[in-house]
Amino acid sequence: MKVLITGATGLIGTELTKECHRAGITVNYLTTSKDKLENKPNYKGFYWDPYKGEIDKEAFKDVTTIINLVGASISKRWTKSYKKTIIESRVKTANLIFETLQNSTTSVKHFISASGISIYPNSESRLYTEKDTAVDDTFLAEVVQKWEQAADQFKELNIRVAKVRTGVVLAENEGAFPKLVKPIEKGFGTALGSGKQWLSWIHIDDIVCVYIHILKNGLRGVYNATAPNPVTNDKMTRKIAAYLGKDLWLPNVPSFVLRLVLGEMAILVTKGQLVSSKKLEKNGFEFTYVNVAPAIKNLL
Repeated sequence: MKVLITGATGLIGTELTKECHRAGITVNYLTTSKDKLENKPNYKGFYWDPYKGEIDKEAFKDVTTIINLVGASISKRWTKSYKKTIIESRVKTANLIFETLQNSTTSVKHFISASGISIYPNSESRLYTEKDTAVDDTFLAEVVQKWEQAADQFKELNIRVAKVRTGVVLAENEGAFPKLVKPIEKGFGTALGSGKQWLSWIHIDDIVCVYIHILKNGLRGVYNATAPNPVTNDKMTRKIAAYLGKDLWLPNVPSFVLRLVLGEMAILVTKGQLVSSKKLEKNGFEFTYVNVAPAIKNLL
């Protein structure tokens, strides 16, 4: 089996590539950096420039599944221009792949796209499943809607489409987890905002295995990729502090302070969604990290 991965050098993509190789799956990948091109028997890079409409069509040779992970980070300041970058990095890339496949004979049968749980409205009490149609009124929800629309167009080519609505990925050295750990290690840890906002998390090992599971089983549709037991911001903070043996003595950081410091992107830490992973489990997926304490222990 051969897959094509976009965003293969990112946090999830790097680990997913390793897991593909362990499973005997050959990986092609697209990169905008010619310095990152490699040519190995099971790992080969191809150049593309979505903004110029350039793509090496050899990247698709014998590929049966595309795993689309590319997208600019949402953790940088949301200026007007960077908001445009966040959206275009997801939409233009998918559109270029679609147009390339549309105008050629292809062996691709499956398109698996990253997505986000931020499409769901902020709530402290509602449990969201994939059947929910409510959409938040935030910029992030807009991003997810356009991201998923870009993925859905592949159905026109009789390609199965799966969308992986990912929660907060916990990894040792990248992403949200180190940012949560650092102030606690220094003795300045505290919950953010009310602390009651939900944090639907997933361990890096599990999100990688979610993609492998969807790939191997040829699944289609929307899947929430979050651990079975989400926690609140306050509980996550306390669990990390307990493992590090640190006291939490500061009051919560008020939401208005976070908004002053972070601007609109404060919603990343002041809002959250309680998300169900039951659909994945009913489709045979087994989480390694069901509860947050073992996940924290593994990463620290």
